[in-house]
Amino acid sequence: MSELKWFKSSFSEASGNACVEVAVHDDTRVAIRHSVYPDRGFSVGQTAFAAFVSAIQDNKLIEKTD
Repeated sequence: MSELKWFKSSFSEASGNACVEVAVHDDTRVAIRHSVYPDRGFSVGQTAFAAFVSAIQDNKLIEKTD
């Protein structure tokens, strides 16, 4: 996945050490990784990723506290 063009989240730390990065993996998938571990990552379908981002923007994600 290192050959992909990665984009950092606008909510990432200014130092660049704690960043979520995403990249278009192919026509149907989005790759996600943590900048501290660039060799580790995973991909999800674009529909699932869009729903995740929408839930974040709408504050529909519930923080789990145990």
